[in-house]
Amino acid sequence: MDDLIRNSETINQLLARYGVKFGIYKNGEFKEQLFPFDPIPRVIENGEFRYLEKGLKQRVDALNCFLSDIYGKKQIVKDGVIPEEFVFSAKGFLAPCDGVTPPKNIYSHISGIDLVQSKDDSWYVLEDNLRVPSGASYPMIARELQRRSAPDVFSDNSVLDNRNYAEWLKEVMDYVNTGGINVILSPGRYNAAFFEHSYFAEKTGAVLTTGKDIVCEGDTLYYIDYNGRKQRVGAVYRRISDEYLDPMTFYEESLIGIPHIFEAYRKGNVALLNAPGNGAADDKGIYYFVPKMIRYYLGEDAVLMNAPTYLPYYEKDMNYVLSHFDDLVIKDVAEAGGYGVVFGSSLTAEKKADFIALLKSKPRRFIAQEVIDFYDLDILNESGERTARKADLRAFVLTGSTTKVWPSGLTRFSRNPDSFIVNSSQGGGFKDTWVLSR
Repeated sequence: MDDLIRNSETINQLLARYGVKFGIYKNGEFKEQLFPFDPIPRVIENGEFRYLEKGLKQRVDALNCFLSDIYGKKQIVKDGVIPEEFVFSAKGFLAPCDGVTPPKNIYSHISGIDLVQSKDDSWYVLEDNLRVPSGASYPMIARELQRRSAPDVFSDNSVLDNRNYAEWLKEVMDYVNTGGINVILSPGRYNAAFFEHSYFAEKTGAVLTTGKDIVCEGDTLYYIDYNGRKQRVGAVYRRISDEYLDPMTFYEESLIGIPHIFEAYRKGNVALLNAPGNGAADDKGIYYFVPKMIRYYLGEDAVLMNAPTYLPYYEKDMNYVLSHFDDLVIKDVAEAGGYGVVFGSSLTAEKKADFIALLKSKPRRFIAQEVIDFYDLDILNESGERTARKADLRAFVLTGSTTKVWPSGLTRFSRNPDSFIVNSSQGGGFKDTWVLSR
């Protein structure tokens, strides 16, 4: 461990040199910043990981069932488990996807599930990310560099190897591939996670493209290489949001989408990872119902708990939120990246009154959660001293022929000692996640 700490500055310099940065495009301006790496790993015992693994597989399987259902027979709505209005008013529910079945009936191939561990050692799921979850590349490249500087540290500490992620990702792409090559579709250099797109293209052997060399002809997708040779595309790991994916189906002014790609997908001629329309399942309001989904589709009790959550949509929950407002965190279901999060205790009386008025007028727009006092993990501060900061864990679950949980993960931490928000877009850092083999 001391070797990792001694080499911390060198590792961060190499990460910067290799372009391991996090870019943010907001309000018409692109800003790129380092994604600081901390050398002190999060350590998860093998037995604890097996518990998480069971709960994560269960959760993702249920979410895939839900997506198949609401874009198909809609039985969970007909049976009254989830209110119809709640499902179909979700911003992520896409009407063009209704009745469309993806190859092998898999919707979320790559799922990023955000968890925190409370100080009583209980794990809670904070959020499900089923659209374009990012972050697996960061602990991979960090450990790759650490392994070079201190090769014996990982074997001496019985740490499970995390280099299998790219292999698993390729297996998933190959499994759903409809015939042809695999490509990774990136919005380009100014995307927040462009490093990851290029890194996974290299590691999986997929073609990295911004779509300018992709054409759709006769409801079939083709890649045109530098020699002008046309190759059929069978699977697209797309890192473009739904609304920009196809200007013929979604946002017509999109300049980064591929015209008619959705039609090729609808006809079953190409696999899209993840499937369009997944936002209907990772909506922060739908999150409230995931334990009920698990019971409904799998006939099991949820292994992993949601954070205690209230829906102002329901009168009973609204009354609870209003009477406990100062003790809760309120989240806008349409926001991500740590934005749209309000701690009730942080508002002035005037702002609190304004917010409550908004909450009452648009109850579907918000959820409220108990504030979980989750674990502080040790990090090295700018002076090289150990100090404690809030940290979460993004676990990665891949679904192909089976559902697998990657024995690693992205641990993000807040660099602000007074903040619970750990997102990279909010200035957080990251560290490796060690899963022990025994």
